[in-house]
Amino acid sequence: MIDPRTLISKYNVPGPRYTSYPTVPYWDADSFSASTWKQSLKIGLDIDSHSKTTNIKQNSISLYIHLPFCESMCTFCGCNKRITKNHLVETPYIKALLKELSMYVEILGKRPTIQQLHFGGGTPTFFSSENLETLLIGIFKIADKSKNCEFSFEGHPNNTTAQHLKMFNRNGFSRVCYGVQDYNITVQKAINRIQPFENVQQATINARKAGFESVGHDIIYGLPYQTQDHVVHTINQTISLMPDRIAFYSYAHVPWIKGNGQRGYSEKHLPSPEQKRFQYEIGKTMLLNAGYVEIGMDHFALKTDALYKAQQTGILHRNFMGYNASKTDIMIGLGVSAIGDSWFGFAQNVKTLKSYYQLLKNNSLPVMRGHILNEEDLIIRKHILNLMCRFETSWDETQKQIDMDKILAKLSEMEDDGLVVIGENSLKITASGKPYVRNVCLPFDLRLQRKKPDTKLFSMTV
Repeated sequence: MIDPRTLISKYNVPGPRYTSYPTVPYWDADSFSASTWKQSLKIGLDIDSHSKTTNIKQNSISLYIHLPFCESMCTFCGCNKRITKNHLVETPYIKALLKELSMYVEILGKRPTIQQLHFGGGTPTFFSSENLETLLIGIFKIADKSKNCEFSFEGHPNNTTAQHLKMFNRNGFSRVCYGVQDYNITVQKAINRIQPFENVQQATINARKAGFESVGHDIIYGLPYQTQDHVVHTINQTISLMPDRIAFYSYAHVPWIKGNGQRGYSEKHLPSPEQKRFQYEIGKTMLLNAGYVEIGMDHFALKTDALYKAQQTGILHRNFMGYNASKTDIMIGLGVSAIGDSWFGFAQNVKTLKSYYQLLKNNSLPVMRGHILNEEDLIIRKHILNLMCRFETSWDETQKQIDMDKILAKLSEMEDDGLVVIGENSLKITASGKPYVRNVCLPFDLRLQRKKPDTKLFSMTV
């Protein structure tokens, strides 16, 4: 058996997290425009054009809403955010979101049905429950709720109130995910996220009392000053609350991208790659022993959770909202920096509030860049999704259309290391290979390979 330390040293390279393919740095901006994005949305909504790829009714869409405001900066965070204590920013932002949605409804040409709705941030619970309900009322004046809708939001344990939870639940929300990260005070001070276990415990209890079917906790390993004992303590505390699903993420240290926040500490304050991998392995073992099942990459769920059921039935999906238990061909992103997905194209909004408001005032979609997928992109996208969601993919001679032999040749060393099994028309990631799923996807990423990869674009895969 190969020493795990050898594998870590060998495969710890910069690589995308593959929430999309192509990944954002390799989007083809030259072939993108607002008009091509609009056209891809219409194609995506036309069930007759790709009926084999969807089992959701024709006018169903997913909606991601980015709420960027936070009262303080968490230095581990890579999200687009605006730090302020001025809550007067809430109302104009909500009005802008509703105008943007109305423009999309006009483009689609029909009243959409919302299958998935997710509030991300930033800190969605920065907004008052009254203002968030005003936003939801506005949304469902021009759109309908699916009968089996999957609505969720990201909650901060320190400011998610019982009032927030009751409001969300009566408006169809059944899932909340709380950012926990780590319970050690030294680590919390380094990442500027001070929240006692009691706050998380109360927020979890309140969600269940309010009727939420799924409560999730986000935990991060590899944080500054974090030790293996810290991870063990955090996992033990988490297990005591038994959240329905857990995201156990690797900290991405990219201060050259994320700015001054991550410059408050340096690489010398971080666990080594070997220590970081052992943090993950011990945390994973503890979660599995507690009854959680590994779902895709970095995620765990109880067998009663919809995410586990989706994995078992083969409908697990991954997009910019993370792993989800259902799929629509269109995901519209509203708000600054939000990304939309028509299956045939991606579009990302401008990142500043000033530009966002100005474009909407001029009745223009606030998109800044995007990508229209070609035939090769669509094939590779399916393979990467298969690997990310099911740890395997397959093909036949009529479906190849890309140089699969060349891709498999690059995976042969991983097969020798026991990380993958290559069949005649299939590829499977072994149990030992699951921590390296991002590495398995790299040979499929033809756009990355054709351009000299900029190692500063991505975090390390381990």
